Amino acid sequence: MLSKKIKTIVAVTCLSLSATGAWGQDLLARQAPVDKKMKAVDSVALHRLILQEQFESPAADLYEEWENRYAHRATQLPDSFRIDLRGFCMPTTNRVLTSNFGARWGRQHKGMDIKVYIGDTIRAAFSGKVRIVNYEARGYGKYVVIRHYNGLETIYGHMSKHLVSENEEVHAGDPIGLGGNTGRSTGSHLHFETRLCGVALNPALMFDFRNQDVVDNFYMFRRDTYERESVIANRLRGVGTSIFAGSSESGDDVNTATMANTSTYNGDVRFHKVARGETLSVIARKRGTSVDSLCKLNRISKRTKLRPGQILKYD
Repeated sequence: MLSKKIKTIVAVTCLSLSATGAWGQDLLARQAPVDKKMKAVDSVALHRLILQEQFESPAADLYEEWENRYAHRATQLPDSFRIDLRGFCMPTTNRVLTSNFGARWGRQHKGMDIKVYIGDTIRAAFSGKVRIVNYEARGYGKYVVIRHYNGLETIYGHMSKHLVSENEEVHAGDPIGLGGNTGRSTGSHLHFETRLCGVALNPALMFDFRNQDVVDNFYMFRRDTYERESVIANRLRGVGTSIFAGSSESGDDVNTATMANTSTYNGDVRFHKVARGETLSVIARKRGTSVDSLCKLNRISKRTKLRPGQILKYD
């Protein structure tokens, strides 16, 4: 009798284990595709996917090809296009301009010239991908072209040394070269161009080198008003102007009020050059302001690492 009960218990146990194993196998079979998908979508893949999406939009809507032969080749401009200027970095901390965009010496000057010294660090203005690293003896000298996710391409000319390679992805603020006097140049400086669809746009429409900032979070390019806006931008932020807006010259149909509305600065904003070892709290105490105010005005966080020579606004 006892032996029969033992046999019954053993048989029930075996059946239970068999059922559990089958159920477990079914569960693993159902889970396997999920695990496979999760493994494929890991953090590295997600990071690459995000970068790829950034690169393809909106730049991919403007450019049909990626080539490393020409610094620029003009194509059809859109009637209007909004350029995202957030996440910028000034290509140089120098605020001295030596030449405006526009007519110069009987020809068109397609960029702005900023005084830099040989060996000064030149940085990427926005995140993007390096399209060209080259040398042009009768023009740009040693230069770099970067295509950015916001649709712009920037060109950095007359450098003494390249620090990046073609097809390399860069972030805003990454060193891309050193200041120099190569190519068609009469003194060390940075020739800086901003191009949309290969067409040169006045950098002063977007960058304010004197104030080490962009003009606004976005710039709306419009074909029908661009030329007029470019003239205003040179008068506000070009060579021979004060830091803040002045009055229009006689004979121009742009009045002072219109020009003032184009600028995002006022006379209450002042500037501090970061010294080695200075922190946001040290600067805030020195300038009689708060860390929160410095962060808001300069679009940085409290954890941002300051660089010696960096220009910060304070009020």
